[in-house]
Amino acid sequence: MLLSGNHIVSFSQCYTQLYFFVTLINTEDILFFIMAYDRYVAICLPLHYHQILSRKNCILIIIGIWTISFLNSLLYVTSVLDMSSCHSNLIHQFFCDIKSLTKTTCTGTEIVLIITGVEILLFVFLPLMCTIISYFTIFFVILKIKSRENRRKAFSTCSSHITVISIYYGTSLIDYMIPSYSDVLDVAFAVVYTTITPVINPIIYSLQNSNIKTALLGVIKGRHFL
Repeated sequence: MLLSGNHIVSFSQCYTQLYFFVTLINTEDILFFIMAYDRYVAICLPLHYHQILSRKNCILIIIGIWTISFLNSLLYVTSVLDMSSCHSNLIHQFFCDIKSLTKTTCTGTEIVLIITGVEILLFVFLPLMCTIISYFTIFFVILKIKSRENRRKAFSTCSSHITVISIYYGTSLIDYMIPSYSDVLDVAFAVVYTTITPVINPIIYSLQNSNIKTALLGVIKGRHFL
């Protein structure tokens, strides 16, 4: 669409895009909590880490997350199909999201908004609250560690994940929870949490790797690493 300049998208394509968007958003929200739980087990229950998060359990968690996300997205998009467009067929967004679609409809919107509220509660606020509780517990345990170096290492293992979820949830919640004042602002916030955040994720997580840190410092200092 960007290369051709043709911005026309059919309803079937739009709802297909919405289906995968909701699926991936749900998956990411749950995975953020699982990553927080991983750090909770590693710091608070280190002796049970390999038992709780064994390879078998991790595979089951991954299968469970994707299965729930695909099925939930299917049910959600099916409910959205009941909406009928009447105001306009122009979406002020670079992809088909529910916020933009509801602005073009006149019937069925109330039910979709209720379902969307339930979705946000189950797949956004619930994982977010569990993540926050996990980190409160982690920080409480870290503060009890007497060694300054061990406390620094413990905080370091959490810093990258906290940075990523802060950027992700901060921009997405602002976009969806605050009333729309400008289409440009809506697009700007959407770009941050759908494009910029996934791009910077590998960079933020990689900075926790000591080898990458050393190589990066070497590049900055003008050294050459093979």
